[in-house]
Amino acid sequence: MNIRNTVLAAAAAALFCTGLARAAVGADEVATLGTTLTPLGGEKAGNADGSIPAWSAKPPQVGGTSVGDVPKAVFPDEKPLFSVSVANMEKYRGKLSDGTVALMQRYPSSFRIDVYPTHRTAVAPQYVYDNTKKNAASCQAVDGGKTLKACYGGIPFPIPKSGVEVIWNHLLRLEPESVDLGARNVVGTADGKRTLATRIDESFQHLYYYRDGSADTWNGEYWIQRFNTTDPPFKRGESLVIHDSIDPVTPRQAWQYLVGQRRVRRAPTVAYDTPDFVASGANYFDEVMGFMGHPDRYSWKLVGKREMYVPYNANQAVTVSQDEAFSANHLNPANVRWELHRVWEVEATVAPGKRHAVPKRRFYFDEDSWVMLLMDGYDAEGKLWRTSQVTPFYAPKLPGLLIKPVIIFNLEAKTFSAVQSLNGEYYKIVDRKPESYFTGEAVAAEADS
Repeated sequence: MNIRNTVLAAAAAALFCTGLARAAVGADEVATLGTTLTPLGGEKAGNADGSIPAWSAKPPQVGGTSVGDVPKAVFPDEKPLFSVSVANMEKYRGKLSDGTVALMQRYPSSFRIDVYPTHRTAVAPQYVYDNTKKNAASCQAVDGGKTLKACYGGIPFPIPKSGVEVIWNHLLRLEPESVDLGARNVVGTADGKRTLATRIDESFQHLYYYRDGSADTWNGEYWIQRFNTTDPPFKRGESLVIHDSIDPVTPRQAWQYLVGQRRVRRAPTVAYDTPDFVASGANYFDEVMGFMGHPDRYSWKLVGKREMYVPYNANQAVTVSQDEAFSANHLNPANVRWELHRVWEVEATVAPGKRHAVPKRRFYFDEDSWVMLLMDGYDAEGKLWRTSQVTPFYAPKLPGLLIKPVIIFNLEAKTFSAVQSLNGEYYKIVDRKPESYFTGEAVAAEADS
């Protein structure tokens, strides 16, 4: 463990002993995991009319070809049950987000959602189920929800009692130990054109999900990232390293390498509502992966659970070519699979004494996997301004439901940003790298070699 990690672990331990903590759920509720609830906390039963089936522990059988470790389709022979567009959206309004309706109204001739049969593919390795059950009995949100105690290797709060617990479930959602991928950050302009902001090779490591780790040995960092830019030519060689942790004082550490300066520098503003320079400023940094970063700038209200049409099992949307993936102003509807699922709705408003460019947000999280599926952002007058869609895909190698990319729409500017688009690229679950690979020093040494 390096010096910073030692300090971080000590700081986290001190925080765990201070501040108010919400008690973990009781033994009776813990016992519902794997019985009436799925091992990750979703309702095991289907809905009343059967349009949402009961959850099954058996992973889906996936055949056919794959792009890296992502199958091109999970249910290739299925056809849409029906489509929803501006012409018939009022019939389905109760199951649509504000953002989905706004896109239908903004692009009435091109945007629709194709609704397929629902498949609850959010499974996980057994060690994640085991850790999730331990977390239900021990994990606590402390310091006003700004940090966590006694959590590791599974969903922190499978039986959530507050909005901040749900956002921590998303931040610490199931991920492979280590991933290599190629991705493109694509910007769509108001005139329907599409431009490449950056093309990058990325590596992610999810320390929270190390199989050989534990709550006692975990240093508080839940994921670390490093990427290298390959296009466009004037950005080639730029790198960024990010470490995210539960430390409420310094939750994110970032280092940037700029070719022109030939040095690595700290990048403290790579967070929150800073425009994302990797995507030419077309989205905010905390909009990456649906929501990425520390939750301390918002107060989180758990609204409840509802049934909604959401992107799901969207392997085709992730694996088709770039030209097939996009229409003029949004993803190509023909390649995006939508399904009916139960979601947790969480409302975020800027916390007292804090600021954010988007003062109010409404998030929708999958009950089975805890990934964020949709987000709507509102301005100071309460007007819908931004909306995000995540296209979760099933990865049998894990197994589990993973997310990339996120499409962020600026409804006022009529633009979109597709962050970490895998179309025409690769996604591979790989062996862990030395954590020294994810440092500014390693980036500098490689650049100078």
